[in-house]
Amino acid sequence: MTTPAKVPDKVNVALVQMTCSTVKQENVDKAVARIAEAAQLGANIVCLQELFAGQYPCQEEDHLKFQEAEPIPGATSQAIQAAAAQHGVVVVASLFEKRAEGLYHNTAAIFDADGTQLGIYRKMHIPDDPHYYEKFYFTPGDLGFRSFQTKYGRIGVCICWDQWFPEAARLTALTGAQMLFYPTAIGWLVDEKEEYGPAQVSAWETMMRSHSIANGVFVCAPNRVGLEGTIEFWGHSFVSDPNGNLLKVGSHDQEEILLVECNLAQIDFARTHWPFLRDRRVDAYSGLTKLYLDEGAH
Repeated sequence: MTTPAKVPDKVNVALVQMTCSTVKQENVDKAVARIAEAAQLGANIVCLQELFAGQYPCQEEDHLKFQEAEPIPGATSQAIQAAAAQHGVVVVASLFEKRAEGLYHNTAAIFDADGTQLGIYRKMHIPDDPHYYEKFYFTPGDLGFRSFQTKYGRIGVCICWDQWFPEAARLTALTGAQMLFYPTAIGWLVDEKEEYGPAQVSAWETMMRSHSIANGVFVCAPNRVGLEGTIEFWGHSFVSDPNGNLLKVGSHDQEEILLVECNLAQIDFARTHWPFLRDRRVDAYSGLTKLYLDEGAH
């Protein structure tokens, strides 16, 4: 019986923040090149932004957009898988998945450092807001909240809108995840940026930093940049540690690779000094399985 290789305490995470064109192959080639660059910089884990292979498709309800979807495995996932194997890095890649005719998901594929596909996560929370018409395109995930044992630690993956739900972070952390990755495509509506922009970014960042604190994990969120239609994607990719400290933050308007060292030994230290998992009252949380606790309900 072979003994599993010990995961190093210090792991270098790279978040790829990039613009996307209307030409799919250009985006895939750029992502592959960024994975290579991140590996050269010393990355162990590379996470791409949400739906990196194209411009964000959900600003309008357009049946032609379904043509952009692919099965997994498919040409795009196989290109990323090959890059993971070639450069010896774990890769998280968010894809527009065609599961069957008429059945599509917003899905992240997770590849280990030898190129093995460890599994997929299908986005569970699907928004339907102005210019984010995802319910038209994506069926909610049916795999639950998951984590994956990689060469460089156990990682959990959620996607964009999932980041607003503490239940998603908690359940993913409870599967043993040491790092939570949130591939993201979020931005300002151009005519709202001046009034609401700073508050929107602050809320987005604060929500995920709270997941770090409540669960004693690293949170890693890569977001795209650039103007696409009426959305100016705000970048601001970041990594926070188990105490919620920001370790590195990206710009609002530049393509870049954020390389961040994460010391996994911090997780046990944080969880023994702030023992939130120890003190959970799981016997008292049955109400969380209900949509709302109407007045007088018991």
